Parts: sequence; structure tokens; C-alpha cells
Amino acid sequence: MLLQVNDLTKSYGITTILSRISLQIQERERIGLVGVNGAGKSTLLQILAGVQSADSGVIHRAKETRIGYLAQNSGLQSGKSIDEEMRLVFAHLVEAEQELRRLEHEIADPSLHGDEKKYNDTLERYARRSDWYRDQGGFEMETRIKSVLHGMGFGDTDPATPVSTLSGGQKTRLALARILLQAPDLLLLDEPTNHLDIATLTWLEDYLRSYSGAILIVSHDRYFLDATVGTIIEIERHQARRYAGNYSRYVDLKAAEYESAMKQYEKQQDEIARMEEFVRRNIVRASTTKRAQSRRKALDRMERIDRPAGDLKRASFRFEIERATGRDVLEALDLSVGFGDSVEPVFRDVTLRLERGETVALVGPNGIGKSTLLKALMGKQEVLAGTVRWGTHVKLGYYDQEQTELSGTNTVLEEVWSAFPGVEEARIRTILGNFLFSGDDVKKRVGSLSGGEKARVALAKLMLQQANVLILDEPTNHLDLFSKEVLESALLDYEGTLLFISHDRYFLNKIAERMVEMTPSGTVDYLGNYDDMMEKKKEIAELLLEAREAARPASGASAEGGSTAPAGSASSYEADKQLAATSGRGSAESSSSKPTSPRWKPIPNATRSGWRILKFTRTISAFRKCNPAWTPSGSACRRRTRSGKDFLPERKPGGDMQVPSILIRKRTFPPWSRRVLLRGHV
Repeated sequence: MLLQVNDLTKSYGITTILSRISLQIQERERIGLVGVNGAGKSTLLQILAGVQSADSGVIHRAKETRIGYLAQNSGLQSGKSIDEEMRLVFAHLVEAEQELRRLEHEIADPSLHGDEKKYNDTLERYARRSDWYRDQGGFEMETRIKSVLHGMGFGDTDPATPVSTLSGGQKTRLALARILLQAPDLLLLDEPTNHLDIATLTWLEDYLRSYSGAILIVSHDRYFLDATVGTIIEIERHQARRYAGNYSRYVDLKAAEYESAMKQYEKQQDEIARMEEFVRRNIVRASTTKRAQSRRKALDRMERIDRPAGDLKRASFRFEIERATGRDVLEALDLSVGFGDSVEPVFRDVTLRLERGETVALVGPNGIGKSTLLKALMGKQEVLAGTVRWGTHVKLGYYDQEQTELSGTNTVLEEVWSAFPGVEEARIRTILGNFLFSGDDVKKRVGSLSGGEKARVALAKLMLQQANVLILDEPTNHLDLFSKEVLESALLDYEGTLLFISHDRYFLNKIAERMVEMTPSGTVDYLGNYDDMMEKKKEIAELLLEAREAARPASGASAEGGSTAPAGSASSYEADKQLAATSGRGSAESSSSKPTSPRWKPIPNATRSGWRILKFTRTISAFRKCNPAWTPSGSACRRRTRSGKDFLPERKPGGDMQVPSILIRKRTFPPWSRRVLLRGHV
């Protein structure tokens, strides 16, 4: 056992935060700490790390247990470079390395060779120090530093870059990188997923799964918790409760626990009601008085079950719209945006279209320009090139992840009421109550609020706008797990058009109907949610790799002196798309049988190699290999639709194969994307 906590209590003034908390952390255990904002999760981590002291209680630590603590949004403050700061973690190894270099110079000195004893002593010292250096991992030091920095998104950053010049998010990631390199026996991580993009989150999950020490994580990222922890400790009503399993398992266990407790409570209440009714009806009868008195005594002796405490009060809201937009909501063509005198724009040639009712997620690595693109669409950032055209009757609502539009000097009530002076105070207070600001809470200064409270104020203002197009930049940041669920429900019921940025994969899977990935060479559209996008990217990478291998002997092209872009990259995708179009152009143009219905769209293919292009209309193309010896059953090209049903291509006269239009998850996909077309020649 690494750490044990007994009866820990902490209060701020008259407000109790933690009451008689007890828990244990075993070696290599992975624990997720969950609870609503303000439950005391960060306070508990600070006490365990020794940053704060408890009012009462005992903490037992195993001898020589090393604890590493990453505070929430704690950026690394340093005047050193990135590399120097990381090497400080290995100061003992750096010192040993310098000593080895010094001993090497001594051994190479000819004057030492004349003194055999001194020479042999130096060799022996060098051997001992070298063995110690190897055993302590000195030879892997540089590799570990590079691996962690690359995983945390600093792969393309010059290691000599001063830490002081980095952004706040970069400093937070660098602080996390340093903690990981320290490799303590117990990692205490408070919201480590803040400021991490999806690629970095995935890397961190893999790293923590193979971590040799124990981990206690505070996180509001459900996908991350499911991937990394095997135990959940819930802080609720100042108490700690332990659940075996990841977050999804915890949700199921908690729901089942509440349902079972409620059944027992209701069963006892029914029994009490029957006994009380029997006493009432029989106490005055001489023949049944003794029985009634016996029942009354049984009631008095009965150990009453308390009504199960339900969930704590949660925020509740929904987004309404005043009027609908036209069908075409947004057309942004060939946008390029840059800052100041910068030679290179943040992004270039970005095209984005939105139609009424779409729910689109914008994803991509940190620094690619997602937030900048949203600001450009809103007119808050100057565009260097390209056009932005909004449709008719569009009313925009914008959520800024930094909450820069909130005034820190206003009270909560003043902040919302000043934006909507025509709304009665009573209605403003009611709405704020729905966002968990009741009583004197509305008199708090915005500047004194926590990140989650500021987010709720911003969402309250957004709800009152009744916008028919919502532009949201990281709306789930700072929200606890329960508030995220409320936001998800509100957005699922929203009847307008939604464009949002998020790195929360659970949120993306729940909300997104279309994914737009920003890359250095432009944007790529994917139908569906995050899991659909990752499945499609994996499929494309595999199919393109097979297509290149199949096309190589057919085209007679030599690979000598050339290089191949990695599968899945933007350049590889474009190159293979052009290759497919070029190889199939002749056969497509010479095809005698052409579809006359506007439902069909000819798609060129490489007939000789037996490859065809499977294409989602107005989206990306991919290859799928079909057996040239086509059979009526179509078993060689059978493909599963998203609804789980098979569809079979039809064989037409002249050898053309066409697939009739099919509906794919009508709720999820917009009308123009519901056709899957396949055309080829055998």
C-alpha cells in the first residue's frame, strides 16, 4: 500500500468541504476522482500532495514514496529552455555524465599512463560510475526526453526555445511532461487533459496505461477516464465512495445502487402504511386491541430506511430559436488568416459549408487555427484572402472558451441583465437558478468565479440570445461531468445549426453528425461522429496502401529514387486520389452504358486491377477492392451499412455496376450525404 487516508476533514470557515474521508491507494492502482464542481476534489489532491493541511485526520505514506503533483492549469514558469528544464529532472544523471566525460579525458591523458596504479584506479572509477549510470537509465535519458516531448506536442518545437515564450497551454503541457519524466511512485493529476488535443490525449492514455506507478486523476473527460482508470472514487456530499471499474461502469453501478435502494425504501414504506392502517382500524376493538398494540410496538422498533439521496441539483436549460434560417447557412471559400507581420498565415485555403440543421465538429491538432477560424467566421479576425457569406435570417450565438466577453467587475446578475436589459429581473434570476446560481450567488463578482461557474454564466447569456446558429469554442472546458450531460441534452434538442470545437471525444461521439478535420493542406470532411471518423481514416489508410501496391506493377512505375508519403497524410490522400482518377479515366470515358438518372454520378476506376472507388457524395473518396469475376450474389463486394444491413451492387447491362441510393442513419446524416454510389466496369 502506497498511501492510506483516515477520517480526513477540511473546512473553509463555516463551509465543510471534506468530512471524514477515508481511502487507500495501492501500488500501480489507477483511480479516477469524480464529483461536481466545488465538491473538494482539487482540495483533496492538494492535501495528499502536502500543499495544504487537513483540519483533522491521518495520512500514512509508505516509506520513501515519491509523489508527483500537477495542479490544475499550472503552467511551468522558468527562464530556461525546454531542453534545459527537462534535463533538470535528471540532474543526478547529468552530473554523472559530466563526471564520465571528465574521467574519459583523464584516461586519454598520456601523462597518466606512466602511473600504473593511478591509471588503474581511474579505470576502475570510470567502470563503476558507468555501470551506475547505465543502471539508472542514463543511456535512455535523451530518448525518454524526446519521446515525452514529442508525445506532448513539442515534436516540432526547437528544444532551445525559452519556456517563457510559450503560451499558457504549452506551459501546462510542459509541466505535465516534466511530471511524467520524474516518474514518481504516485502521480496526482488535476485535470491533465486541459489544453491537450486528441492526438496528445491518445498518447497520454497509452503512456499512463503502461506507467509503473500508481495514479490518482481528477478529470471531466469520460473517454479518458474509461481508457485509463480501473477504480472510481466519488466525492459527494463531503463523503468519499469507492466503485470498482472505469467511469462507464461507475455510472451503471451508481444507477443500479440507487434503484435498489429506492425499491427497498418503497417496500418498507408500503409495509409501514399497511401496519399503521391496521393499528388505526383495530386499536379501538376489544377483540383486536392486543394485535394492534403488538403492531404498534413493531413499528416503534422498526429500523427506518432513509429515502435514498438522489443526484445533486444540476443545471437545466435548453436552446430555443426565434426563427429558422434559410437552407444554406454558411459558405466560406478559400480562407487564409494570419496575424500582424507574420510571413506565413495561420491557415490557408480553408473551405467550409453549413446547411440548416447540421451539427458539425471542427477538429485538428493544437495550433492549427481552429479557434482563429471561428473568429474569422464571426468577423472577429481579419481575413487575408477568401470570402465568408452567411445565409438569410442567420442569428449567431458565440461561445468563447476564454470567456473574454465576461466583465470581471460585474456581479453574475449584472453580467446577464446588462446584456438583456429588456428582460425582467425575475426571469433573469429564474434562468440563473437553472444554471445553479441561486440566492446570494447572483451577487458574486464574475472575476471571483471558478472556471466552471464562468462557463455557466456564458451559457446562460448564450441561451437568452435565442440564436439559430451556435458557434462554440470548447464548450465543455471547465464543466463537470454532470454539467456536460446537461449541455449534451440541450444541444441534441437544439433545432438550429451548430458548429463547435471540442477535444472531448465522448462529447464528439454524442453530438457530432459531421467531422471537419483541419490539416496543414486544408480541411477533410467525414460523415458521422469521432469514432466514425477514426474508423474511416483507418480504412482509408489500409485501402490506399493496398491500392498503391496493386497499382505499382500495373503502371510499371519504378519506386527507385522516389519517396512515398505516409498513409493517411493529406499529401498522400490527394496523391492517391489523383492516381485513381488518372488510372481509371480511359475506361470511364469509353463506357458505353451511362446512367440517365440524376441519382447516379459516374466515378472513374482502375478496371484492369479490379479496383473501384467507393465514394460518399460530396465527401472523401476511398478504394474498395471487388472481385473482377463479378457474381450475381455480389458476395465479393458485400459491404455493411451504418444501419447494420447489407446492400448488394446491381449488375446492369454492359457490365456497369450501380448501387441504388440507401438511407444511412437518417437522424445523423444530412440529405445530400445519404447516397452511396459505386460505378465500375468489369
